[in-house]
Amino acid sequence: MTMELVWGLLHILVFVYWLGGDLGAFFASRLVVDAERPAPGRIAAATILLNVDMAPRMALIFALPTGLALADHRGWLDLDPPWVGAAFAIAAVWAGLAWMIHLKAGPHVLAGRLDQAIRYAVMFSLAGVGVSAFVGLWAVPDFMAAKLLLLAVAIGAGLQIRRVLTPFGPAFGKLASGRGDAASDAVIASSLARARRYVFVIWAAVIAAAALGVATPGGF
Repeated sequence: MTMELVWGLLHILVFVYWLGGDLGAFFASRLVVDAERPAPGRIAAATILLNVDMAPRMALIFALPTGLALADHRGWLDLDPPWVGAAFAIAAVWAGLAWMIHLKAGPHVLAGRLDQAIRYAVMFSLAGVGVSAFVGLWAVPDFMAAKLLLLAVAIGAGLQIRRVLTPFGPAFGKLASGRGDAASDAVIASSLARARRYVFVIWAAVIAAAALGVATPGGF
């Protein structure tokens, strides 16, 4: 198997695990908000949601480096190997931060701040490169510029999900500690309902990016 096929397969797997994992988390969230279910069942559903959600988180992180490697091997970009290596190194660090947050290991609070800073930096960088490419400042194919912009949109939607879920943590904490009531249930339901709007934005961006890849001869 050539490296071009390896990078192509990995980039396809990014799409598969991103959308598939998001769908699993989406359906698990519906069990979390079901006030008719016993608290232990809702807590178990939340645990499943958080674990399944790591697949799309990893997919988001590795979408760019696998895409860059594939574009380089197919001649759409002319990148020196150190640039591709740097992209994977940054992704590896970012992935480590994500797992630290998920497992609440080490300085996970600091890791959360760094993770958010990286998301903003990557989002604005992708948007800047994408727009610049469309106006002719970067030698990037139009379909790739569009995919960069769509990835920026997906990252931005993810940041919005974090924002609207801010009240979810304390409310769910009450449920987990046996102090849940109608008020905390309402906060849980409203937070996840607001988050779903941005989930749909992410799905649209990921599917559109995949469609651009499929529509491009030899691309993905």
